[in-house]
Amino acid sequence: MVFYDPTGERYGLPTYPFKLAPGDLLTRRQLRARQLCPGGQDPAAQILWRRGKRVAYLYRLDLAQPKRTATAAQMAAIDKALTARRTCPDCGQVKPYYIPRRTGTCLDCQEVTS
Repeated sequence: MVFYDPTGERYGLPTYPFKLAPGDLLTRRQLRARQLCPGGQDPAAQILWRRGKRVAYLYRLDLAQPKRTATAAQMAAIDKALTARRTCPDCGQVKPYYIPRRTGTCLDCQEVTS
């Protein structure tokens, strides 16, 4: 196997081929699926595939930390920003879709000006 280097002599980090990494090493996406994050740890290993042009870093599961949750104020700010993206500046109505940036108005106001 080309990318099998569990000691890290050849690539600097322990390296595994696609789908052959140990179970206690996870990618960021796999950690996120378990509601975890790397928590500041450096990558413990890597997966290489596509002739070495693609890399995914692996993190230790035992050092992973729970993901932070947004505060009530942060959630309120996000809700306010998303509502602003749905509010038409011409008619002032809140639409069930985001106002197209290209036109800057809702679809109803576009039809009136066309």
